[in-house]
Amino acid sequence: MIIKKAELEAVTAKRHQYPEDNLPEIAFAGRSNVGKSSLLNLLTGRKKLARVSGSPGKTRTINFYRVNDAFRIVDLPGYGYAKVSKSISETWGDMMETYLENRQGLIKVVQLVDIRHAPSKQDVEMYNYLRHYGLDGIVVATKADKVSRNETQKCVRQIRTTLKLSERDVVIPVSSLKKTGHERLLEEMERLLEG
Repeated sequence: MIIKKAELEAVTAKRHQYPEDNLPEIAFAGRSNVGKSSLLNLLTGRKKLARVSGSPGKTRTINFYRVNDAFRIVDLPGYGYAKVSKSISETWGDMMETYLENRQGLIKVVQLVDIRHAPSKQDVEMYNYLRHYGLDGIVVATKADKVSRNETQKCVRQIRTTLKLSERDVVIPVSSLKKTGHERLLEEMERLLEG
């Protein structure tokens, strides 16, 4: 798949602010600072489509990006950042739950994990949640440039084991810095959209 056009369509905190539920949607979820914004910019070929920040916990809304006028990429708020107050992180949880449980066009959630670390307790909870709703199946291991080629396979195995992935589940190592791995993710997204 080639992304020719991508634009921010809506920044929402409440359900009534969502764009009309009239296109297929692929959402992206992951811990704060896992590299979601960098990945979205890499996928769309736009340097500043999603705002990249050095400080975690920046995305506090659900951001809808209209792509090729054919589908949406949905950026969910990052979870698991300790310096965010409990009330804010609970609000995010409610926000994500409302979206994940009610969005008719949602076909898949791509979960991002940092390749350098075993998935956290929150990563495992998130993946189990996605599995419960049938939205699981694709995990992106970000920051793949930070580990050697030999370590990559070991890290992928650790991710598979920790998240209890099945044979069918896909783990894609991606480096936004080196611009690698995203073509495979685009292929998976195309397959989902055609399905």
